[in-house]
Amino acid sequence: MAKDKKLRTRGHRVVLNRSAGGDTGITIMLTILGAFMFLPMYYVVIQSLKPLDELFMFPPRFYVINPTFENFSDLFTLMSDSWVPFSRYIFNTVFITICGTLGNLIFASMAAYSLAKLRFPGRNAIFQVIVMSLMFHSTVNQVTHFIILSAFGWIDTYLSIIVPSMATTIGLYLMKQFMETSVPDTVLESARLDGASEFRTYLTIAMPMVKPAWLTLIIECFKNLWNSGSSIYIHSEELKTFNYAIQQIVSGGIARSGAGAAATVVMMLVPILVFVLNQSQIIETMGSSGMKD
Repeated sequence: MAKDKKLRTRGHRVVLNRSAGGDTGITIMLTILGAFMFLPMYYVVIQSLKPLDELFMFPPRFYVINPTFENFSDLFTLMSDSWVPFSRYIFNTVFITICGTLGNLIFASMAAYSLAKLRFPGRNAIFQVIVMSLMFHSTVNQVTHFIILSAFGWIDTYLSIIVPSMATTIGLYLMKQFMETSVPDTVLESARLDGASEFRTYLTIAMPMVKPAWLTLIIECFKNLWNSGSSIYIHSEELKTFNYAIQQIVSGGIARSGAGAAATVVMMLVPILVFVLNQSQIIETMGSSGMKD
């Protein structure tokens, strides 16, 4: 008679019945992959700490011989010499990013809820058009966007960037697919029988259940808007973004390469911080979002 296999435990909990060698191999593989993914960020930080003579050494080195913070001080010196206050560039970036991200979340989630959980004529046709729109790059639509924004009088205003960012279809597609699989119809029907309005059902029941989806959408939209540079719709210098100002600074030649490396680190820190603050919630909600009918 075959002996029963003994279950492995860790901290008084039963774990997957893998061998110790298998766990070690998986850990080593994940460590190598994690280090490989971290390498570009590490290299950017190292570059920002190199003096100018080390920046152009060949082959490139992944360490600093004489670390310095002069690149950051040069960056802030160049920023202070701008005829438009840099606080204005920062305000433009923060305002556009927050408004565009919130608008995208609101419109994408409401449209996704309607397409996923409400029954009305033409619902499938509308979704097919949305899926087809994912095939076209934003560059293809720039002429059409310019004509529409010009007709509304939004050229050279914040709305020329904020409004198009609210209508990105990738966020709607993500939210719709997630609502179909993670929000049971029985739960929504129970809320309607209890007298909840459709908007209240969407806001207090559907949205908490798809938290992983809209947190992911926030991170992706925030990253894209924060890193947006010059725009063909914005002409006034006082309306341009922080990333555009950084690009103008570092385009001054080789002497500003150190300041450019420091600027890359500054631009990289905020999206990373947003992701770090939200990743634990995404992982937690991904693990607990399943429900049985």
